Amino acid sequence: MKKKKFILDAKNVINLEIKALQILKKSINNSFNEAVIEFAKCQSKVILCGVGKSGLIAAKIASTLASVGTPSFSLAASEASHGDLGMISKKDILVLISNSGETSELKNIIQYAKRNKILIIGIVSKKDSILYKASDIKLLIPKVIEAGGIVPTSSTTTQLALGDALAISTMKLKKFGKMDFKKLHPAGSLGAQLKTVEDIMLTGSKIPFVNENMQMSKALKILSEKKLGILIIRNKKKKTIGIITDGQIRRFSQKKENFQSLKVKQIMTRKPVSIDRNELAAKALSLMNSRKITSLCVHSKNNKSKTVGVVHVHNLLQSNIS
Repeated sequence: MKKKKFILDAKNVINLEIKALQILKKSINNSFNEAVIEFAKCQSKVILCGVGKSGLIAAKIASTLASVGTPSFSLAASEASHGDLGMISKKDILVLISNSGETSELKNIIQYAKRNKILIIGIVSKKDSILYKASDIKLLIPKVIEAGGIVPTSSTTTQLALGDALAISTMKLKKFGKMDFKKLHPAGSLGAQLKTVEDIMLTGSKIPFVNENMQMSKALKILSEKKLGILIIRNKKKKTIGIITDGQIRRFSQKKENFQSLKVKQIMTRKPVSIDRNELAAKALSLMNSRKITSLCVHSKNNKSKTVGVVHVHNLLQSNIS
């Protein structure tokens, strides 16, 4: 077998599917806008259904919609007529996907939706089909050449691309942002990268606060107890005015014999680097790397002089922030 032959086959398949997507791109019309608006204002669920390869595409589109804030699931067409029609309510939107539009398993679903006045969005390639005629919003997939000629390839690629376009357009219309996305994706590397500083910062008694007039002898005990390698210095109004690191302490102790009798304000670094509690944790790590430090003070948006937390590089690494 010649490897070059298979490479040529692969390129031909990809070229055919690229052409199919280009044809789809040109065919997008106002029906697409109507579908996006209906998705965005839906107060219930978007239910997708197809048969065979179209059924698999329906499941993927449903998953994408759900992940970007539009409650959605896929319904197996073969099970719908055996009780699963009960999953569809009058406030739902029903998206039926079929290349031919004549799939027999969809007919009972169409009849049920019509009886109950459920909105039908049809993704179909034939204008004279049952599905096209029954759809309230018609998303016409253009006729394309299937790679290999006998199995759905280019047509399912266009269905999938159209589904992604619907999901992303709906997401933008609903102004579904990173923080909304984070709520639905708390696990895995994606969830980790969307964590905020507030999610991982140390708070309350874990923050190594000391008063600016405290002697270093007492401050060193707090440094040892908190085990963060830093001290956050506050004035009598509890405003953060400085920071002391264990590196500073080592250097100062070598220079001054009376080091422990000094007040913390005499050796602190003023205006410590701080970050807003609502920033992404990944930004905190980037800030630490650029400043070559291992800890950050955390402040609220409306009061940068008040430290509400501390984030250490170890907190970031333990949370899989990179």
